[in-house]
Amino acid sequence: MPSILIADSGSTKTHWCLLTENKKKLIDTQGISPYFLNDESLGKILSEELLPKTGSINIDEIYYYGTGCSNAANISLIKRGLKKLYKNAAIKVEHDLLGAAKALCGNEKGIACILGTGSNSCFYNGKKIVKNSPGLGFILGDEGSGTHLGKKVLQYYLYNTFDAELMDKFKEKYPQTTSEILDSVYKTVLPNRYLAGFVSFLIENRGHFMIENIIEDSINDFFFNHVYKYRESWSLPINFVGSVAYGFKDVLAEMCREYEIKLGNVIKSPMDGLIKYHKNSV
Repeated sequence: MPSILIADSGSTKTHWCLLTENKKKLIDTQGISPYFLNDESLGKILSEELLPKTGSINIDEIYYYGTGCSNAANISLIKRGLKKLYKNAAIKVEHDLLGAAKALCGNEKGIACILGTGSNSCFYNGKKIVKNSPGLGFILGDEGSGTHLGKKVLQYYLYNTFDAELMDKFKEKYPQTTSEILDSVYKTVLPNRYLAGFVSFLIENRGHFMIENIIEDSINDFFFNHVYKYRESWSLPINFVGSVAYGFKDVLAEMCREYEIKLGNVIKSPMDGLIKYHKNSV
């Protein structure tokens, strides 16, 4: 078996798996979003966080599935960064949505959805992505994602929509001033990560009607704008991957009942599915 390095990269974290001689080593690094990185900053992440953990092993193949890897410039950036460190490896860079589809559906047809820091969806025919609902990024889109949920939390707080109980809990957990919050949204390098961090407030306060409204509204936006528009949704299972999907799978199940469609797999991370997929492909 060749030595294989698999990457599942989101905006917040990148999960790696090194497969050698039927052994696997799991590695975590910070998220890699090519929209916010250049050659130097990407090289720093890979050389400081990944290379020391892969050691002197000669890697034959790298399969990288990452956010933002749907255009040639971003794919080229990732390939250059990996090639500098793993000169002998054959490198394949694909969008994280294809990685999600392979992990969720294997070689079967299905609707594959990502609900993590960002969100995305597609119809996968068992080999490739055939249809993809437009992804507009965290400013215009990303419905159902951690970023979308985080924006709603901040809106409820900054507009004083939360009741007194939730306002007090928010202030206790996040003592920043309004100006500090707005600076973090509009002046930091990775505002999507900052916004997604407020999902923990939703998790900690499940059961409160305002919290449930935020979760249901955001996920319903995702179903209405994306899942609902695939005609295949009425005949194939709807599969989900990502921390938000896994954390709120009860809401996904209820939403599927309301839309009268079938819920398929709901997993937190695609890595186990990707390991199985690439082992079977050797």
